[in-house]
Amino acid sequence: MARVVTTVESVRERFTALQRPLAFFDGPGGTQVPDSVIEAISAYLREANANLGGPFETSRRSDALVTTAHATAADFLGATVDEVAFGQNMTTLNFALSRAAARDWSEGDRVVCTKLDHDGNVSPWLELAHDKRLAVDFCEIDDECRLDLDHLRSLLTERTRVVAFPWAANSVGTVTPVVEVAALAHDAGALAWVDAVHYGPHGPIDVRAAGADVLLCSPYKFYGPHLGLAFGRRELLESWRPYKVRPADPFPVGHRYETGTLAHELLAGFVAAVDYLHEVGWAFVLEHERELGQRFLDGLPDAWRLHGRPSMEDRVPTFAITHEELGPEEAATRLGERGFAVWHGNYYAVEIMRRLGLADGAVRVGIVHYNTADEVDALLEALDSL
Repeated sequence: MARVVTTVESVRERFTALQRPLAFFDGPGGTQVPDSVIEAISAYLREANANLGGPFETSRRSDALVTTAHATAADFLGATVDEVAFGQNMTTLNFALSRAAARDWSEGDRVVCTKLDHDGNVSPWLELAHDKRLAVDFCEIDDECRLDLDHLRSLLTERTRVVAFPWAANSVGTVTPVVEVAALAHDAGALAWVDAVHYGPHGPIDVRAAGADVLLCSPYKFYGPHLGLAFGRRELLESWRPYKVRPADPFPVGHRYETGTLAHELLAGFVAAVDYLHEVGWAFVLEHERELGQRFLDGLPDAWRLHGRPSMEDRVPTFAITHEELGPEEAATRLGERGFAVWHGNYYAVEIMRRLGLADGAVRVGIVHYNTADEVDALLEALDSL
């Protein structure tokens, strides 16, 4: 059988949402979904909508879907099926998991976060610090928005319980040296707690190779529905006492961290999203995004300042930019009026905006694999003419 070659044109044909005069550079806030995801969600609601554990067809089909979704998640993350859990979103899961992990922590224990983090991997620790009198330290970044690993080393002590950090920064696109950071955490006796939400659409995840103890991501950032997904190393999940209802005791380890009834229709969409990524292939995603990202960097007009890495090395194609005259909100609004979807503000990346001195945040341009060279060129032209 001849190998099917993936092209951006063949990709875009699978997204009805892209068939409109709007160029989507808002992927960091949530990507568009292929039609197969929409169809999977609607098919579940038409044909299998029920709660679990019932002795009838639709319930049994829902049971089978939940099993499939966990197996799909495990494969996507390089985990086992009892190490994954779904939730409403990454932040909700992170509040739950961080509290389970910290039940037995003591006053004076420490957590390290970074100035690259989304607040979904900061505020859970700040709230714990408030409740249990812990200390939260922040790892600095350099002038190209890369983690300062020497500063990280200086922060680690025998009381450090967790190093919380992003695989990729949702603000400036920095990809962190996840394996090295995880190793530093482990050398200090701490857990490597990875926010992979922003990395999810840009490259494959293998929790074992990364050295992650806990990893969280969001399917709606990689062409799926609004869900949260978490991995926790089995030994950890077994050792913690989750906040759960009593009937959940006999459930598999990861399931005990899922509270209430899951959104089964969204699990169907998640499975379809992962299937879609397998069909497109990471090779195409990585090559196409790198080319478009470099095209954007090469053409950025002089009136705009880039915050972060000036090349495609150690970054994903997410760009925080500011104009020499226009504020971010005004610039984003004008771009929206011209048919370009971009974000402005801090996008919950509070610490890095403070570090960069950007009180109003920045304009964020996010490129994903369904964007085209023509869209990038048109955006650059619009940026130049604002």
